[in-house]
Amino acid sequence: MTDTPGRFVAAWSLRSDTVYLNHGSFGPPPRCVRQARQTWIDRLDEQPMDFFVRRLEPSLAQAKDALARFVGSRTDDLAFVENATAGMNLVAASVPLTATDEVLLTDHEYGAVRRIWERACRRAGATLRTVALPGTFDDPDETVDAIVAAVTDHTRLLVVSHITSPTAVILPVAAICRRVRQRGVRVCIDGPHAVAMLPLDLAALECDYYTASCHKWLCAPFGSGFVYVHSRWEQEVEPAVLSWGRVQPAVPQRWTDELVWTGTRDPSAYLSVPSAIEFLEGVPLDAFRRQTHELVCYARDRIVERTGRAPLVADAANFGRPQWFGSMIALPLPPGESDPLQRALWERFSIEIPVVDFGGGRHLRVSCHLYNTREHVDRLVAALATLLDEGL
Repeated sequence: MTDTPGRFVAAWSLRSDTVYLNHGSFGPPPRCVRQARQTWIDRLDEQPMDFFVRRLEPSLAQAKDALARFVGSRTDDLAFVENATAGMNLVAASVPLTATDEVLLTDHEYGAVRRIWERACRRAGATLRTVALPGTFDDPDETVDAIVAAVTDHTRLLVVSHITSPTAVILPVAAICRRVRQRGVRVCIDGPHAVAMLPLDLAALECDYYTASCHKWLCAPFGSGFVYVHSRWEQEVEPAVLSWGRVQPAVPQRWTDELVWTGTRDPSAYLSVPSAIEFLEGVPLDAFRRQTHELVCYARDRIVERTGRAPLVADAANFGRPQWFGSMIALPLPPGESDPLQRALWERFSIEIPVVDFGGGRHLRVSCHLYNTREHVDRLVAALATLLDEGL
């Protein structure tokens, strides 16, 4: 394994008392990104009028250009939002639904996403349906076929994760988009875990909507995310917060303009996204993906050896690249309660990691970034062995 912890651990300011294996929930930014954000905050606080009126729009445009290049999107199809949840709410408020329409989700979707579409369907009188994905993931066609088979003549929209939150599975979204769009159904991809963990080309993906957070694998500041809307639907977009749209006397012309000025707020998280991109590209990206994936593979092997329970996903790589999991994996645990185990891992061993309930069982979701090492995984395995032996 290409593990060079001395080079990367120093890039973060993490608490020395914590083994942090939960980057998939809240990814701490490295020092250089924190410094970039503080610089933007200082510029704002030192002369707010100059910052908001003269410098905000061109600075946001530059930051959005950098993000658009990174995710393979036209700049005009992309807008900053605080996180994937804000982006998903924007999509839900913009997709026209009627009482005869259906919205289709998978049984691996994030709970907050389900709540968003439950409300949207309730308001429109539409139906929310769930398709069950295969119990284990080996053949991509089996996953695609399961989703396509659930599409009906009433299905207006499919909402699907690029990488699932509870189970950390990379879904074959390109094939899903292609097959579902052949049925005349729109596709919204929930992608907060995919940004940086996987190479993205949104234009080639041909999805209709894509929502993501930048505070996870990209390591941008908390409060930075984006929403992508294909140009064919831009006239339908309705921002949840309506203000001036742009700094006066400029007048908003496109849906993305409406999200430039939504009121007085601190935009430093958005403006620091290019610093996060620059940091990871300097690693470089391929090395980041390889190192974190190899460390997750090490964690998988050690934990499966201890529990004897096979993962949901097939073994690792497809032509040298992760197929079903990348920098994060969910591993089945023996039956028991999730919350006491997660609390004990933190309170007794200072290990920050989620234990997730899914499909009638519990799973340990291991996330790794460049600041993690094999020593962290070894400490997790030892702690887990102790707690499982105690019956937790």
